[in-house]
Amino acid sequence: MGTVTERVAGPPKAAPRPPGRRLPARASGLAGWLAVLFVVLLASVAIGTKDIPLATVLDALVDHDGSSPDQALVRELRLPRTGLGLVTGAALGLAGALMQALTRNPLADPGILGVNSGASAGAVLAIGFAGFQHFSGYVWFALAGAGLVSVMVHLIGSAGPGGATPIRLVLAGAALSAALTALVTAVLLMRPEVFDAFRFWTVGSLAGRQADTLWQVLPLLLAGMLLALALARPLDALTLGDDVATSLGGRPARTRVAGVLAVTLLCGGATAAVGPIAFVGLAVPHLARRQSGQDHRWILAYSAVLGAVLLLAADVLGRVLTRPGELEVAVVTAFLGAPALIVLSRRNRRSGR
Repeated sequence: MGTVTERVAGPPKAAPRPPGRRLPARASGLAGWLAVLFVVLLASVAIGTKDIPLATVLDALVDHDGSSPDQALVRELRLPRTGLGLVTGAALGLAGALMQALTRNPLADPGILGVNSGASAGAVLAIGFAGFQHFSGYVWFALAGAGLVSVMVHLIGSAGPGGATPIRLVLAGAALSAALTALVTAVLLMRPEVFDAFRFWTVGSLAGRQADTLWQVLPLLLAGMLLALALARPLDALTLGDDVATSLGGRPARTRVAGVLAVTLLCGGATAAVGPIAFVGLAVPHLARRQSGQDHRWILAYSAVLGAVLLLAADVLGRVLTRPGELEVAVVTAFLGAPALIVLSRRNRRSGR
């Protein structure tokens, strides 16, 4: 009788994997990427259009006495540039992860809310009509433009029954982006002298940014990062749908408002500081999900680290490829990101998304 029972029941089922089983793999993977980030940071400080011995670079970082022009170059130009690349890369990676979670669209990019267009419009209006020719002057107008557009997108997307939905936010962002792009083009055509100042900003680059630029945007980026990390749990519920999130005690509308605010601080601050940089916010969250799964606590942590690695590596690559010249980081990320976009589009089409 016992033998018959054993045959019917079959072999015993394997015990379910404990929920925390993947924690060591996630932590070790993140530690590995932090090590890569450290190497890229050193490369960003050590590599440039001028060859500087590594010993001189290390002396400039550890014990700067001001006696060497090379040490001054490292501390006054390369170090602020590296710091700005670190925080803006992390900000763009986090903004991309937030956008894809808020819209439930794996191909969403921070620019989908019109943040880049708003920053561009603010910079053009400041240069053309307020007389600001230096970056430290019009950076705040660029940030204000990004924030204003984000508020308008949410107000337009919230109009009508049901409040803000992912598709309404996307449509509102696309409409405002088109209008603002037309405005920027009209101003540049009517006032060609504005283009001379604007063209250095409109192609995203870390070159020529001083330390004061980093300190100006750092509080905004840190505030956006903290807000993004605080949204990890609500985002997990939101990805299951509004109804499920509400049944779990979440508040989808509040989560979206906080998410839009975080994206504005992150993407707006980064864009105002270094200009529009595409594809970082698109590609990085996909890489993060491959490493971390669907838990947004880990997705956001990976996105911050991978965003910084990608942007700094692209900046170093731009210095190496065209020496003694330099290729702007936005151009390098575009070359890297365009194939990634094609691959992701084909993969999503095959999966029926």
